[in-house]
Amino acid sequence: MRPAIVATVPDYQRILVVSTATAEADLLRLRRDLGRDPVVLAPPTPEARRVVDVLQVTAQAERLLMPVRSPQVDRGHQLDHAVREHALRDRFRVVVVVTDPASIILLLRVLAPDQLATGGAVTVVGIARGERPVVVRRALLLGLVVGVAVGVVQQPGAILVLPGAVLLAGVLLVLVPRWRHVGRELLVAAGVAAVVGLMVVAGSARFPAGW
Repeated sequence: MRPAIVATVPDYQRILVVSTATAEADLLRLRRDLGRDPVVLAPPTPEARRVVDVLQVTAQAERLLMPVRSPQVDRGHQLDHAVREHALRDRFRVVVVVTDPASIILLLRVLAPDQLATGGAVTVVGIARGERPVVVRRALLLGLVVGVAVGVVQQPGAILVLPGAVLLAGVLLVLVPRWRHVGRELLVAAGVAAVVGLMVVAGSARFPAGW
């Protein structure tokens, strides 16, 4: 059975809730779609170990995900808190939650109240998140490197061409949601490169070599 997908857009963090009763064929299909380095939470039970082994991932043991005969009234909230706590540590990694069918129902009532457990192999929900932040330090460093390169070239056209190329790349990447943060970094770098390049060229003109 195919997973029920609620939200996979870039502004949502994917949470994949996998039942310990999932058939191996469904797990093999899921393994191809996991991506790199997912966060996998699983209880220390043989059933969960089977799922983890088929997915060929490394799981973090979470005892709260173990099945219970008489669940507490707030068990759903406890499960939700545990899953969100792991997810918030890295908002840009897929989180895989392996647990028993009964716990899945309680978890989804809180984690995704607008979605009922489908009883299928995998239920995919999304937790809203902000966009990836701009790494200012990296943008400044790149701008400094490009600006110094402009000064080293000592060609008038380089003041426009090199920062302009970085600017164009930034504009193009900003249009791609997945790479928008990189595009914004390039836009900052282009501005820094233009300023640094002008300063280096102006300094060279004022104090030419051999003066």
